[in-house]
Amino acid sequence: MFDSFFNTVLGPLMKLPEPFPIIAISFLITMVTTLVYKYATDQEVMKTLKEDMKAMQAEMKGLKDQPDKLMSMQKQAMEKNMKYMMKSFKPMLITFLPVIIFFSWLNKYYAAVGKIMFTDTWGINWIWLYIISSLVFSMAMRKILKVY
Repeated sequence: MFDSFFNTVLGPLMKLPEPFPIIAISFLITMVTTLVYKYATDQEVMKTLKEDMKAMQAEMKGLKDQPDKLMSMQKQAMEKNMKYMMKSFKPMLITFLPVIIFFSWLNKYYAAVGKIMFTDTWGINWIWLYIISSLVFSMAMRKILKVY
């Protein structure tokens, strides 16, 4: 259903020499998902929760010889972590289905052209190249756009 759309829109990009199409696609998907996370969450709340969790972790390091206080602090840290995860759940739901549809097309594309592995250049398949480049782009974009 989406194959003709993706073939039309991304066809010219896919004609570039490997591995540039995967790296470019990784950049585009990472940029879109990062922007969705930035604008679908309250960044001030996310920043506060992250800072609180970091402070709690530092405090817990000093409580190794006080198990009761450590357990109490761990419980509070778990509550903050759960709150953070719940706040980031909405953007994950927004991006999940489109990314799954896109990956389905990408898998079909590489299976059809017989290029599942980039053994000539990288020695890895397209999904690993995507994951590696996506992690790099994500860290950079989150830092630049101040996404928490």
